Amino acid sequence: MTRCSASRALFALFLGGALLAGWGPACARDATPYFPPPGDGWAVRAPAEAGMDAARLAEAVAYAQANEVLWPRDLRAQIEKDTAKEPYPEILGLVKPRGGQNGLVLKGGRIVAEWGDTRRVDLSFSVAKSYLSVVAGLAYDEGLLGDPDQPVGARVRDGGYDSPHNAPITWTMHLQHTSEWQGTLWDKPDVADRRRGYGRALQKPGTFWEYNDVRVNRLALSLLRLYERPLPEVLKARIMDPIGASSEWVWHGYLNSFVEVGGRRIQSVSGGSHWGGGFWASTRDHARFGYLMLREGHWDGRQLLAAEWVRRMTTPSGLTSFQGYLWWLASPANPALPNLPAGSFAALGSGGNMIFVDPSRDLVAVVRWLDIPKLDGFVQRLTAAVQDTASR
Repeated sequence: MTRCSASRALFALFLGGALLAGWGPACARDATPYFPPPGDGWAVRAPAEAGMDAARLAEAVAYAQANEVLWPRDLRAQIEKDTAKEPYPEILGLVKPRGGQNGLVLKGGRIVAEWGDTRRVDLSFSVAKSYLSVVAGLAYDEGLLGDPDQPVGARVRDGGYDSPHNAPITWTMHLQHTSEWQGTLWDKPDVADRRRGYGRALQKPGTFWEYNDVRVNRLALSLLRLYERPLPEVLKARIMDPIGASSEWVWHGYLNSFVEVGGRRIQSVSGGSHWGGGFWASTRDHARFGYLMLREGHWDGRQLLAAEWVRRMTTPSGLTSFQGYLWWLASPANPALPNLPAGSFAALGSGGNMIFVDPSRDLVAVVRWLDIPKLDGFVQRLTAAVQDTASR
């Protein structure tokens, strides 16, 4: 791996509790991509050495620290408040108190900024959906899923796609929030999460976009049917262990989301924490996952996820410009992140949980509990701190 000829002295710059690697000489991106080893032996690079403006990076961090989401630490109380006006508000999964605002920024895979407790395992809410998209990609790689544009019912025969309305639903429709799947799953009918109107009429599958956790949970169950084993086992073996993630992350379903498969009782995971459960992980583990996406599924000599699937995940659907396969994309129409830089994408969850990936800047950032209306401002400040756009 190449090295800058100048010395690499590191200084500590503290700003409101944030630790940034200090000033150093700028240099071009290393010819051989860096991949962090398992555990905490993660390389730290000075902002200027990584081609970033230290002062602007510090400004982005300070902005995040100053804008923690106005949620109590008691997440169960918050979830109950958020679902109180829904027709089926019952909490079905485990919940635990949240930690404080924290984050981590990678440039070229190395840490250039870190603040707060990035090792704490916390709920991630709908960030789980982007992990689910990757699990679908693994099924595609293995040939289990087949053509994403073919009906799910061709391979999943558990009754969930037998009706004339559900029969045409494809994997792509599920992954793009356009399935309009109709039914009840884990005591939640599809009308339990009608984000675009509880009284609206059901539309033809593939013709209407709606963010709907019941339908995402149906996708999770359908993937379980393909694998015939728990999705967390698949993710651990195929992704999380190879990228050196900790053993602390967990992926929960609901207390009632169990199915019998080959004599084994398996919990089907949830695609978020809308009614509890979901993907719980540390900021550091999310950063590794985001860096895998930045490298198009490649990790230290191994192609863990087909680059073709990463491109599918980050290609706009036919009905929206801001959603791919359960990832949020750069588009002025993006309701939460209208100023994402071209080519960048993000996993996003309630409470201000975000994995931001910007391939053009060789940049990954994970922020937790940052007020969602402030996420866009953080991204703008962060990307403005990148200086070496010509040398990457």
